[in-house]
Amino acid sequence: MWGQVAQAGMQAIGGIIQGISASRAAKKARKRTKKLEGQLKNLEANRQDIIDPSDRIVDRSGMIQNQFSNLQVATGAAEMQAEEADLSLAGTLDTLRSTGAGAGGATALAQAALRSKKGVAATIETQEAQNARLRAQGAQVAQQARLAEGGRVDLSRQRGAMFEFQTLETRQQGKIENVFGQIENSRAQANALRGQASAGFGQALGAGAGIISGGMVGSGNFADNLKTNYSTGP
Repeated sequence: MWGQVAQAGMQAIGGIIQGISASRAAKKARKRTKKLEGQLKNLEANRQDIIDPSDRIVDRSGMIQNQFSNLQVATGAAEMQAEEADLSLAGTLDTLRSTGAGAGGATALAQAALRSKKGVAATIETQEAQNARLRAQGAQVAQQARLAEGGRVDLSRQRGAMFEFQTLETRQQGKIENVFGQIENSRAQANALRGQASAGFGQALGAGAGIISGGMVGSGNFADNLKTNYSTGP
């Protein structure tokens, strides 16, 4: 009988020890879970803001110009032509008057001089107009090159911003998932430990009840059972 009581006592003590140990471990697990939940909340609160890559685009509409709208008619050559024609005509008339030539000769000379000056003026005017067109074309090409390069730079900035955002987002999400996984494990551990504590205390209670009921079984009280089972007499 006493062997059974001793065994029940050991079971009760073991259950109590198990219950206390598991309860303490469960408490630590709950504290760790709470701490991890705080870390998770902080990580989620400090995630980077969503970006708009289009804000890296520069408005270059002000750079667009019609360079050919600045072309001007070369009037200087025409003005010079008229002035030189007048001077030529006046000089020719003076010459004819001094030599006594007739009006027909004067007219012919004046016309020849006019044609000569007109040809020179036309050549100068054509060259000036061509130079103006070339300058406009060069400016147009340079403008297109600047716009194209600006667009390339904008695109590079957008891609860089997206790469930076996605890299940081991946890292932050990885940390969040890692902490969330730790929280799940910690919760599961706390639940398991609470179950172990309940089982330990339940074992202790069951063993205690066995001791009490074992001591009361048989005739008489617990003292009689003790005397009967452990008497040294005949």
